[in-house]
Amino acid sequence: MLLRQAYLGVVNAFAMLRLLPMSDRDKDAEILALRPQITALERQLGQERSRFTPSDRALLAALLHRLPPDALRRLRLLVRPDTVLRRRRDLVARRDAPQSRPKRPGRPRTVHSVRALVVRLAQDNPSRGYRRLHGELLILGVKVAASTAWEILRKSGTSSAPELASTT
Repeated sequence: MLLRQAYLGVVNAFAMLRLLPMSDRDKDAEILALRPQITALERQLGQERSRFTPSDRALLAALLHRLPPDALRRLRLLVRPDTVLRRRRDLVARRDAPQSRPKRPGRPRTVHSVRALVVRLAQDNPSRGYRRLHGELLILGVKVAASTAWEILRKSGTSSAPELASTT
């Protein structure tokens, strides 16, 4: 696939170089000669749809995406202009997709300093459960959920239930 695209790129580069010395009149004559050939090919296809390879689609989208929609509608193409524009949008979306994808699934982790603070508060105050630790954190201005405090204590191996001084 990559080799085919490289080949098509080189071939099209040479085709562009061939067009540089041509006058506008010569280019118009070539276009006029190509239009009946496209019509004949469409007639041979009949009701069948033309098949494009992904590299053909990418090349067509890259060549035609800068043209305004009304100019695209005037062109004689095997595909509808809306199809060319959609393929271009798909090509750009596929190119930009990896950058917009989140790096890690799920919620972001709690900051290390907050985790250390929760563990330290639990070790300094073993008689307090995770709900009271949550209240202390709110007083200190640290906004975490009570369930987050419980999860931090569970992962650190610290007890999240208060140790009672005496039995009742």
